[in-house]
Amino acid sequence: MARVETPVTPPDFARWKHEGRKVSMLTAYDYPTARLLDESGVDCLLVGDTLGMVVQGRSTTLGVTMDQMVYHVEMVARAAQRAMVVADMPYLSYQASTEQAILSAGRFLKETECRAVKLEGGRRSAATIRALVEADVPVVGHVGLTPQSVRRLGGFKVQRDIDEIIADAHAVADAGAFALVLECIPTEVAERITKELSIVTIGIGAGPHCDGQVLVTPDLLGLFQGFRPKFVRRYADLGDAVRKAASQYVSDVASGAFPNEQESFH
Repeated sequence: MARVETPVTPPDFARWKHEGRKVSMLTAYDYPTARLLDESGVDCLLVGDTLGMVVQGRSTTLGVTMDQMVYHVEMVARAAQRAMVVADMPYLSYQASTEQAILSAGRFLKETECRAVKLEGGRRSAATIRALVEADVPVVGHVGLTPQSVRRLGGFKVQRDIDEIIADAHAVADAGAFALVLECIPTEVAERITKELSIVTIGIGAGPHCDGQVLVTPDLLGLFQGFRPKFVRRYADLGDAVRKAASQYVSDVASGAFPNEQESFH
């Protein structure tokens, strides 16, 4: 039987940073997957707007709505007993005004029982982060490659403007976020930011020196057959296992081998 531990909270992140303990984060979008990941001991489950790509099959995250996010976050939060569940704020759920951001984040906390929200942007989002924190909403920031800015950035690619990235990282920390995702930036830049900030940094395509790491779970498990970024390590090939199992099922149905006598009622 899986052990049940005290739920992870933002103060745990601060303590782990002080202790030098690495933080593990994975994405989750549904109840059964979240339950398995929680039982595996992962520290944090991010319900990312990446679901637009790996669940909905879109080419970007821009089409994901608040209603869709609330639906998925609620399922994941119901499954998690220990892992901190963080809800990704989708495109245009927080950019219009700080009031809009507070209402959107509040909806996540009230309707899903998640424990924090994540939003993209550095200096341009600092005032919003500060307003959320003042409204008692725990916030995770996100700088470097910000997928909601894909049109402006010209695609999903490594960000190399060192001064801009560092300034954005400091702005997020100064605004009161308790953690910061660093995506697709040079290793040495992530290392410098991690040393300079008092909050936890979580890397994705940012090298080994961050305080923690995050991966998109369908990438980790080999379930998503689309673009495979350089930073992804595939820990299993479940996509191939699913295809083989389904193919065998089709064959057994066609031949009459399924169901057999033991699988039938009398």
